This record gives sequence, C-alpha cells and structure tokens, in this order.
Amino acid sequence: MSGLLLVLGLTLSAVALAESQVDNSVPLTIAVAANFSAPMKLLASEFEQQTGRPVRLSIASSGKLFAQIQHGAPFDVFLSADQDKPQRLVEQGLAVSGSQFTYAVGELALWSLQQHIDPEQTLRQGNFRKLAIANPKLAPYGLAAEQALVSLDLTEASKSKIIFGESIGQAFQFVASGSAELGFVARAQVIAAGSSDSLSKGSVWFLPNNLYAPIRQDAVLLVRAKTDSGAGQFLEFLQSEYAKNTIQNFGYGSVSVDAKGSQ
Repeated sequence: MSGLLLVLGLTLSAVALAESQVDNSVPLTIAVAANFSAPMKLLASEFEQQTGRPVRLSIASSGKLFAQIQHGAPFDVFLSADQDKPQRLVEQGLAVSGSQFTYAVGELALWSLQQHIDPEQTLRQGNFRKLAIANPKLAPYGLAAEQALVSLDLTEASKSKIIFGESIGQAFQFVASGSAELGFVARAQVIAAGSSDSLSKGSVWFLPNNLYAPIRQDAVLLVRAKTDSGAGQFLEFLQSEYAKNTIQNFGYGSVSVDAKGSQ
C-alpha cells in the first residue's frame, strides 16, 4: 500500500472510532477549482450513487476558495488547481497533515470561437483585440498563461489586450461570449465544450508543456471534516480507477500517486 493510501486508511480507522456520529443526510461540501467543474459534477453524481451521501459543490478560483477556507467557510474537502494552497492550509492547521495528494495534472489551451484559424499564429502576430486570462493571483491557470507568454516572448506585445477573469471559468466565458477573440483556458474546458453544439465550434492550440510549469492539482482533507467518514471516502473514491479514467477522459494528464503531492 502506498504511503498516502496508508495515511488515508489510518485516518478512516480513526474516524470509525470517533465518538461523534456523522449524519449521512448532511451534504459533503467540496470546494472545487473552476477548471475541474465538468469532471467534478460527474464524479460527485457517481459518488452519491455509490454511497448515498449527497454532495454540495462550491466552484470558484483556487485563490478565492483558499481565502474563504481561511475565513472559516464550511468546506470538507478542497480540490485546488495547484499544490501550494493545500500545502499552506496544512501548514496553517486548517487541513489534515498527510491527506494531500495530486488528483490531476492540468494542461493549458489557447482557444478561439472562430473557426479555421490558427490560434498560435493569431497570438504571435497580434491579430486580435482581446486575450482572456484568469487572474494569475487567484488562478493557477492564469499563472501558467503568464508563464507561456513569457516563454513565447509576447508579454509586452499582448499586455494592453489582456482581460482578466476571476477564474479560468470566467476567462472561458469571455471567449464563449465573444468578449475576447482568444483565451488561455484549460484543455479540459475545451474538451467538455465539445459536447455542446453552441461551443463545439472554434479553434484550439494545446500548448506544449515546456512553455509553463506543470499544473499539478492537489486535493486535501480540511480539519473540520477529519471525523467525517464520508470525506475520507470521497478522497479514496477520487483515487479509484473510475475517477482516474474520468479525469483523463476530460483531458488531464495521468497521475500516479505514491506520496503526498508527488508523481
């Protein structure tokens, strides 16, 4: 058994012995980074069917969710779009030590609603009015977009054309609504949009991963749920073959977890 699974196993054993009893009708509250909303909705539905425990999702930028947790938001599990925020919550005593692990590896895409264009060349040549990016101070995908612009030597050229979304979800909507001709979004969002006739059209460039730092997305158990067996069950479910296959089908890189936050 891996070190992480052993920790989770011991955690669940401790939960079983806890004096307090968890009401299984009370929803499990999960804070979810915006890029992961589509696969999370499927996973939440499957988890509910398997366990009978209802799930309530709160979807926003990782930075906004992180701040809400620091201010006492009643979340049980946090699925961030990076590793840093879950680790900081552990260090601050707001998340359970040893529960952190990487559930997905994100990939960046440059998307346009316009058909039959080359988004990479459009970006390089500056043939656009607006470029949508998630706020890099709140969203790891926004930071990755900034890193890509630096790697492409396009930071100054695109500076006056950037519009920032609070989350990667809002950046995506800027492009979907026509407010921006181009947008740095998550590969998973583009794949999920393919199931909608209104959003399946367009052009996309999946960026080489050497243009930005790896987007390792970590989950962590929050302290308020350390005696909630359902929260531990969900973290185990998130590492199941079903969950891994679902996550990969949405365009995330494969994850092999054998320790906290490692690949």
